[in-house]
Amino acid sequence: MVFAAGLGTRMRPLTDKTPKPLVTVAGRTLIDRALDDFARAGVETAIVNVHHLADQIETHLADRREPRIVISDERAVLLDQGGGIKKVLPLIGDDPFFICNTDAFWFGAPQSNLLALAQAWNADEMDAALLLAPTQGSVGVDWDGDFDLSHEGRIIRRAGPKPYVYSGVGLIKPQLFAQESSDVFKLAPFFFSAAERGRLFGVVSTGLWLHVGTVAAIAEAEKAIHAQGR
Repeated sequence: MVFAAGLGTRMRPLTDKTPKPLVTVAGRTLIDRALDDFARAGVETAIVNVHHLADQIETHLADRREPRIVISDERAVLLDQGGGIKKVLPLIGDDPFFICNTDAFWFGAPQSNLLALAQAWNADEMDAALLLAPTQGSVGVDWDGDFDLSHEGRIIRRAGPKPYVYSGVGLIKPQLFAQESSDVFKLAPFFFSAAERGRLFGVVSTGLWLHVGTVAAIAEAEKAIHAQGR
């Protein structure tokens, strides 16, 4: 599930005419960077939700074959991430599935972070597992981190600065949403609830993580990429 329906308010005025997933960083759009990573990891189908400037995203993805693209149309009502997932659960089935934001990516990872997350998955212990990146050293991180980790890899929520940020990529069970009756709702509370039950785990990613959440962050990301020679 690739989240491409957001308004991109922090990137205005750029996103007034260009949807955030189609913002280009070092010659490649953000959504193509994400989808290329999934294709290399062997993911065969990506459900992409659309709302803001949806026609542009649909046109951009029309010729993509790997992964196969299924559009989830949210033009009428923006469902937020949780609601966007609920809408497509009939397409997902009962198995765990990847989720992915489109405002961040990795550069120079020695191995696939997606495969690392899949290899760490343990359905008996986990309801969700998130890819994390170091708060210090990642590009575009303008906050004090999101999570800490226990020795067993469980995600810990606590006050104050934290060593890891959520990368926007996770692997989750569809059963988390079985009792949800609303159509529009946020995803984060489901993560927090899983953490309270000790069933939210984290996997620390490799490579340089670049968060492109503002217009200024585009230049920062391109500078970091250029510094590494690509």
